[in-house]
Amino acid sequence: MFGAGKVDDEMALKRQRTVRFYDEKAKPTIPTHQKQAGFAASKLGVASSGKNKIFVPGEELWYKRILDPSSDFILTWNHIFLFSCFVALFIDPLYFYVPKISYGTPNSCIGTDRHLAITVTFFRSISDLLYFTHIIIKFRTAYINPSSTMRVFGRGDLITDPKEIAWQYLRSDFVVDAVAALPLPQILIWFVIPAIKYSTDEHNNNILVLIVLAQYFPRLYLIFPLTYEIVKTTGVVAKTAWQGAAYNMLLYMIASHVLGALWYLLSVDRQTACWKSNCKNETGCDIKFLDCDVIPNQNWASKTAIFNTCDATNTSISFDYGMFQPALFNQAPGQRFLMKYFYSLWWGLQNLSCYGQTITVSTYIGETLYCIFLAVLGLVLFAHLIGNVQTYLQSITVRVEEWRLKQRDTEEWMRHRQLPHELRERVRRFIQYKWLATRGVNEESILQALPADLRRDIKRHLCLGLVRRVPFFSQMDNQLLDAICERLVSSLCTQGTYIVREGDPVTEMLFIIRGKLESSTTNGGRTGFFNSTTLKSGDFCGEELLGWALVPKPTVNLPSSTRTVKALIEVEAFALQAEDLKFVANQFRRLHSKRLQHTFRYYSHHWRTWASCFIQAAWRRYKRRKMARDLSMRESFCSMRSDDSNGEDDSPPKQNLSMKIMSGSRKGPQNMKELPKLRKPDEPDFSAEPCE
Repeated sequence: MFGAGKVDDEMALKRQRTVRFYDEKAKPTIPTHQKQAGFAASKLGVASSGKNKIFVPGEELWYKRILDPSSDFILTWNHIFLFSCFVALFIDPLYFYVPKISYGTPNSCIGTDRHLAITVTFFRSISDLLYFTHIIIKFRTAYINPSSTMRVFGRGDLITDPKEIAWQYLRSDFVVDAVAALPLPQILIWFVIPAIKYSTDEHNNNILVLIVLAQYFPRLYLIFPLTYEIVKTTGVVAKTAWQGAAYNMLLYMIASHVLGALWYLLSVDRQTACWKSNCKNETGCDIKFLDCDVIPNQNWASKTAIFNTCDATNTSISFDYGMFQPALFNQAPGQRFLMKYFYSLWWGLQNLSCYGQTITVSTYIGETLYCIFLAVLGLVLFAHLIGNVQTYLQSITVRVEEWRLKQRDTEEWMRHRQLPHELRERVRRFIQYKWLATRGVNEESILQALPADLRRDIKRHLCLGLVRRVPFFSQMDNQLLDAICERLVSSLCTQGTYIVREGDPVTEMLFIIRGKLESSTTNGGRTGFFNSTTLKSGDFCGEELLGWALVPKPTVNLPSSTRTVKALIEVEAFALQAEDLKFVANQFRRLHSKRLQHTFRYYSHHWRTWASCFIQAAWRRYKRRKMARDLSMRESFCSMRSDDSNGEDDSPPKQNLSMKIMSGSRKGPQNMKELPKLRKPDEPDFSAEPCE
């Protein structure tokens, strides 16, 4: 026996080991077609919790694990990396603000903002690390085999072999990711440009523009496949309309940021170009004198007219700065970083929004091409991005517009049917209150589209606390309470609405969430009888339906209401229909509990009214008997006094007085107002089983 148990344990352990992550050691024992089965349970171990699935290869270290592309970790990382991509797109154009112009009297020069260069390099290096981390994660993320024919959960098989994953990644997106992750601007600014001995600032700026833009496009491209992966996993990038509008608006602002930074750098180049063209025609001038790191010849510096000739504030100069005139006129290249940044951002946003219509362009070919590109880009971005923003913002008010259309149709219908003013006001109040309570959302249609188990849990969350506040239901077990909650439907009533009138059939039992109801009865319309009470949150009405449903074989006809229920203010409640209540009531009879019967009597307003009338009638009968007994004692006392009297002449008057008192005493109880009899409510049967 013990040997057999040991063999079974070994076989179980063997089966457990076979359901492991594929590695090189087990390669000879695993068929080739099973290596590519990401979810093949016979060869792959998966550690999963809900949606979060991470392939755990036995006892291997964390950096050797293969990740599921639909896991929560990959989804979270994609959101983080998408945010870092937007930050990187914002950081890269800041390199264009590194060149600056030091305006002086009488000389000026071109230099470098080293503090800005260090700051931008630091943040750029952090973003590069995130790009390299993304590359490493993609080397350890499984992918779906596009040629697989077996469908698993609507997808193909997952390839989990590290070599195949690496080969697939190298053939597809690795080149773009690697180019985007290289620290090219840092290398250019801190190593390449200082090593070039005979370079000019104009050439350095041109190289910087080419390198940054050459790497900017791959980084911009990475946003779109990354967004596609997020949409494929979650369905949307932005969960709310405001997030979607902000997402598209962010792309528009980044485009304005790039155009403004490029405009600033080209402004510095145009200023440098003017200085160089005049330096060539001036004796003793050397181009290196325009660099702030070089001390110019004092003789030349005191006599040169280059800076006056190229002064943008001088309207009489012959050099045409074109669209760069505003930046050079305000000496933006010589201002602090924040001042020149926001000035350039405003220029980019203004001209991108109006398609460059406010730009004055010179005949310089580069400037003309830049303006053409700006106009086309502005048109495309406005048509796409701003159009998406408008769509997102319109989705916020779509419910409001639907409500307005429905309200307009209702007004036209009431006008066509010539409804009186009172009915129109009641209809308007109900539509307004329903909108405020639901915001145009049909709760029942949403719940019906959900699975039964999820719908049951939601109903339990919404209604269980309310149902438990009803004393009659507070003693039920969870199974019966779930059955009640599952069948409750939402109900709304405006002020002055009659829920049910006395004598009308009761079609539903109402459980009040908020609001106040007036419940009154006249005992079938009898003269001189009226009873009223107020129902608040946690109360219920329509208990006649419960007594009808508890009958073993209830009749087809619904019970008549013994009370009139009217809404004093706006009321929100849950309703339990007659057929649903009959189903639930069939379960109640199996409890065989007298306690339910007493609870029902105590909290039923119908039973309370009958009990109060019964007690009042009994009290009046007691008072009547007591008064008759007192009068009888008084008669006996008077007769005894008449017998003890000495004078016989006085007897007849006293006898007449006694007769008057007796006659008055007997008429007294008869003159007391008799309370109308109230029929005893039907007794619900909580214990009888239905007859077979």
